[in-house]
Amino acid sequence: MKSDKPNFYEIVYQITKSIPKGKVTSYGRIAVLSGNPRAARAVGYALNALKKDKEQEVPWQRVINASGAISFKSDTSRAILQRKLLESEGIVFQENDRVDWKLFEWP
Repeated sequence: MKSDKPNFYEIVYQITKSIPKGKVTSYGRIAVLSGNPRAARAVGYALNALKKDKEQEVPWQRVINASGAISFKSDTSRAILQRKLLESEGIVFQENDRVDWKLFEWP
């Protein structure tokens, strides 16, 4: 019997779709908003599991780590893509490669 309740990944995608252009949030913040405050890592897994055809619908690039940095340390090309996408939306990275939460945090 299938439940009408959305699964965790679907909830993560719904929340991520709410992030406006020019704003970012953290994996941990999405975890809190999803009702699973200790699931920041699972948020990352959910966003990493996005199918190619869904990447245009879900603005995964707007989710960064709690220190305001991009988290794709082992996937350099994806990190470069994420930074370019964010910069195209007006997000500015400081000299330490971090985003100023006071300027760009959502919500």
